[in-house]
Amino acid sequence: MARKQSRTEAPELSRDAVLRFIADNPGRSSKRDIAKAFDIKGDRRVALKDLIADLQAEGVLAGTRKCFKRPGQLPPVTVLEVRSRDRDGGLLAEPAEWNEDEDGERPRLLVRQNPKTQTAGLGERILAKIDDAEDGTKIAAVIRVLQKSRGLMLGVFRAEKHGGGRVEPVERKQNEILIRPGDENGAKDGDLVEADMAKQRRIGLPVGKVIEVVGSAQSERAISAIALHAHGIPHIFPDGVHKEAEDARPAIMAGREDWRSVPLVTIDPPDAKDHDDAVHALVDDDPKNPGGMVVTVAIADVAAYVRTASKLDDEAKLRGNSVYFPDRVVPMLPERISNDLCSLKEGVDRPAMAVRMVIGGDGRKRSHSFHRIMMKSRAKLAYEEAQAAIDGTPNEVPAEVTEGMLRPLWAAYRLVSQARDERAPLALDLPERKIKLDESGRVSKVVVPERLDAHRLIEEFMILANVAAAETLENKRQALIYRVHDAPSLAKLESLREFLKTLEISLAKSGSLRPSHFNGILTKVKGTENESLVNEVVLRSQSQAVYEPDNIGHFGLNLARYAHFTSPIRRYADLIVHRALITALNLGDDGLTKEAEADLVETAEAISQAERRAMAAERDTVDRLIAHFLADQVGEDFTGRIAGVTKAGLFVALPTYGADGFVPISTLGKEFFRFDEAARMVVGERSSRGYRLGDTVEVRIVEVAPLTGSMQFEMLTEPRKLPRGTQSFHKSHKSTRNHRRSTKNTAAKVRKRR
Repeated sequence: MARKQSRTEAPELSRDAVLRFIADNPGRSSKRDIAKAFDIKGDRRVALKDLIADLQAEGVLAGTRKCFKRPGQLPPVTVLEVRSRDRDGGLLAEPAEWNEDEDGERPRLLVRQNPKTQTAGLGERILAKIDDAEDGTKIAAVIRVLQKSRGLMLGVFRAEKHGGGRVEPVERKQNEILIRPGDENGAKDGDLVEADMAKQRRIGLPVGKVIEVVGSAQSERAISAIALHAHGIPHIFPDGVHKEAEDARPAIMAGREDWRSVPLVTIDPPDAKDHDDAVHALVDDDPKNPGGMVVTVAIADVAAYVRTASKLDDEAKLRGNSVYFPDRVVPMLPERISNDLCSLKEGVDRPAMAVRMVIGGDGRKRSHSFHRIMMKSRAKLAYEEAQAAIDGTPNEVPAEVTEGMLRPLWAAYRLVSQARDERAPLALDLPERKIKLDESGRVSKVVVPERLDAHRLIEEFMILANVAAAETLENKRQALIYRVHDAPSLAKLESLREFLKTLEISLAKSGSLRPSHFNGILTKVKGTENESLVNEVVLRSQSQAVYEPDNIGHFGLNLARYAHFTSPIRRYADLIVHRALITALNLGDDGLTKEAEADLVETAEAISQAERRAMAAERDTVDRLIAHFLADQVGEDFTGRIAGVTKAGLFVALPTYGADGFVPISTLGKEFFRFDEAARMVVGERSSRGYRLGDTVEVRIVEVAPLTGSMQFEMLTEPRKLPRGTQSFHKSHKSTRNHRRSTKNTAAKVRKRR
């Protein structure tokens, strides 16, 4: 009896048919898949096995029985490792599994980030979808990060005579990596490199290889370059971003109000290259507002040039904010946008988003309105110039600018200062230091810029504008990203309360705490030896401000609602708020899209992380610059202040330089020192003398590691008599003494019995 034919005949097993099947089914080409597709059963399995072996021998088939492929072919979804960067700063990834003998040279794919899920970094393993770019090259679109970076390290290559060498890490907690001959990847002695730790040996240094040469560690900009690479900060704009920026044309008047006759003025630091805010004030002529004024704040209209989902927008979102180092700025937007088209230059037509605020005679904002305008700045002033003009000290500010523009601004500032004082925001007094570099990029001096009324004026007007933006968007029920600052946590408050007890200062109960309570404490210690100490401890008790689409208010500013609106050139959060205003007020077609609105949670988290990343990079750079500067002064003595107290020892800050070094607790003296966390001090067990956070001390530099930015000090100041500290500490201390006394007595009794 003849066999009944199936409705769908399996294809005939042949060389070309198998290769065609594998090409059409990437990722589904195991030996079992092939056998099923060709209805291979019984004795025919031997024929399939032989055919596959012949194809592999010919070099036209690669892979294993679990997944066959054409040599060099990538599956549509695969696991990659992010290993390097291209010349534009883009991340490049390579297949995690690749047989160069079968597949040829290992391919490198440009990584396309996905801010909605996770963004990848150097040294990380990712799951990616392989796409084709417009020019036919392969792109790896990140689906998710499978494994965070562990083995990739940034350091300085130290070459050996006979090849190979070592990589000294720039991170303090990492170990050196041994580089064997042939794995230098072109690195020369003294180069800053990224190295991959291939394996950890049971004995000796871990072994690795150089992945990328970043540049010379001796170059002027090496210190900030270390921070950029160590923290994964994008710093080179891709060609596509540059092209969009260069192709941008100046905004036109259509759809804008003509405010070019309004005498707006910019007041910025003397070295500012971009000017994103301008201000103006005049007396309100409304008889219903006696003694009132009208304040206008105009902000660069970045949304006019950076459209949602453009390459410029994607890059700005990835960066999150500009990053400021002593020797360079890593901008969020290319200079064509930030320093040219969007910068509110003197005497040049520029598009802006303006808020006009009516201030009452009591300094409170009565009303406000937003406008999309074309403006022309009448003057560009530095803070010091504006202050000198108001104070009547010698300056070059024209009289018409002083009398017609600055005097009304200062009059308005005096008004709003009344309302600010009534609001009582947190008033910490912590001087901000600025590093000055010489021509070679080394630290020449560290200065504390004088805090002027000109600074406070601009700061207060920007706060008013930010509040107005949040209020308008709330009233319009438009989604936005707030700048929020939560109240201190219960744990931090309890720790602060215990500390203040040692100074005989009480702190109100947690439920009723306001910034004014902290201000009262700061007022009590003003002018005393504990002033800097209490300011520091109060600062450390505060929560960190972040970006959130849900509003919880801003504790530090004592404001119910607050959003960042005034710096869209350097902060992506401000650009989001601009777009939200454009949408809410029907000011154009370049507002916040529905898709972007749906992503606000992810966007807020991403830019909050970018802000923390920037702060860490800036802090590390300052530490390394100061360490380089002081490396030649080992053995010198300095006056410092204890800025941190831990179980391991003391961190001592050098006020002149704004950096700190470490004094190990084991080096403090012959007696045993105990750590009192609540009182922020270490106390000698026998003498009850010790050191406390905020103490002024003399130290000697004994070791400097410029690469890591770390310094070790020797304490020269003798321990002092300290307050009793916390009850829990002394109970513990007493208990320990009693335990030791009991142990000694027991031991003595045992000896007698013997």
